[in-house]
Amino acid sequence: MADLLGEDDSVAAKDTLYRCLDKLCEHKTDLFSFLKEQWSLLFDASYDVLLYDLTSTYFECDPPETADGLKRFGYSRDKRPDCVQVVIALIVTPEGFPVAYEVMPGNTSDKTTLPEFLRKIEAQYGKMNRLWIMDRGIPTEEALEQMRAEGASYLVGTPRGRLTQLEDQLIGQPWKQVQSQIEVKLARDGEDLYVLTRSGGRRDKEQSMRRRRLKKLWKRLHQIQGMKNQKRDALLLRLGAEKKEAGNAWRLVDINIPEPRQPVTPETFTFTLNRQKLRKARRGEGTYLLRTNLVADKPEELWKQYIVLTEIEQAFKELKHDLNVRPVYHQKDDRIESHIFVSFLSYCLQVTLKQRAKAKAPGLTPRAILEKFKAMQMIDVHLPTTDGRNLILPRYTQPEKDLQLLLLQLNLILPEQPPPRLEELKNKCGADL
Repeated sequence: MADLLGEDDSVAAKDTLYRCLDKLCEHKTDLFSFLKEQWSLLFDASYDVLLYDLTSTYFECDPPETADGLKRFGYSRDKRPDCVQVVIALIVTPEGFPVAYEVMPGNTSDKTTLPEFLRKIEAQYGKMNRLWIMDRGIPTEEALEQMRAEGASYLVGTPRGRLTQLEDQLIGQPWKQVQSQIEVKLARDGEDLYVLTRSGGRRDKEQSMRRRRLKKLWKRLHQIQGMKNQKRDALLLRLGAEKKEAGNAWRLVDINIPEPRQPVTPETFTFTLNRQKLRKARRGEGTYLLRTNLVADKPEELWKQYIVLTEIEQAFKELKHDLNVRPVYHQKDDRIESHIFVSFLSYCLQVTLKQRAKAKAPGLTPRAILEKFKAMQMIDVHLPTTDGRNLILPRYTQPEKDLQLLLLQLNLILPEQPPPRLEELKNKCGADL
């Protein structure tokens, strides 16, 4: 890199890079305003539909002594509850262009983040009737009421518990197939429309998980019931452990435990399968509920709009796996934010490359393109001269034919070969000749 830039390699020294990190975050707002203009110019990107979601990233460090910074324990989406973390909230377009992001303390609750982001987007991009697409657990009733009052539209996931209020409407509605193994139907409640979606693949997965957990729980309960001379307190501890292991399957079993000071016997400790709850669980398997204030009569169109939410999941996947946003090793809050800012700069380059490849080199992902470029290497050619010096020619290798075609398609121009340099030869003892 130093050869290509014509700089000394000290430009990338560790302390220099740390000092650069300290100067980055103040430019974040200006950067996103600039990117919006560029992506609109290059790809005709629009910002009338926005996807909002949150993720977390963990730290490889000892927990902080005081809980007054970004690093906190919280719900870990990385399955690392043993590590402190930060929460990252991200807004992208359906094409994956990032609009804004925010770094929050690791114990931030999802449902507390939305109102501030609504104000942030309006301040930076102007107020307009945007469609916000979000997963369940983020919008509260108060936030949705605020969006309706301000003229914003939403299409969000909704807990299945609301199905009980819509059963009378939904029972009489026919299912409409929108894709292989995907069916939908529509209902209305007040100002909002609800789209009930049933997925065959999701049903099979949930059914398999429920059967496996229920079978394991049932077997374990028989084992506990058959234990001799166990105390009531020990029984409660064992049941607590099984409840955590069984998850939702625990609700399908009615368990009677002995009263205080009552001995634990097969007569005082009993359990039965709640068949009514089991039938209800079976009906709900593979279903999820969407909610919107859009005016529509075609549930399949609403479902197609909602599934673009997978684009933000892809953004998180690329940030964590391709661009290595995790784990974080920095200790200071401003360095943590700068580290994530650098990762987002990388993601901005990646999503730009993805959009250019979609038009010019369809079928190639950014990862595949970068893998092709790895075939090019930087080498130094050493040529001793007649006057006792060493001529060094830094050169990158010439691209193969398929890479030349890719460069042409993407309109990328390789930099000039670095200039040669002369060095004095040294003898075996290290002295100049």
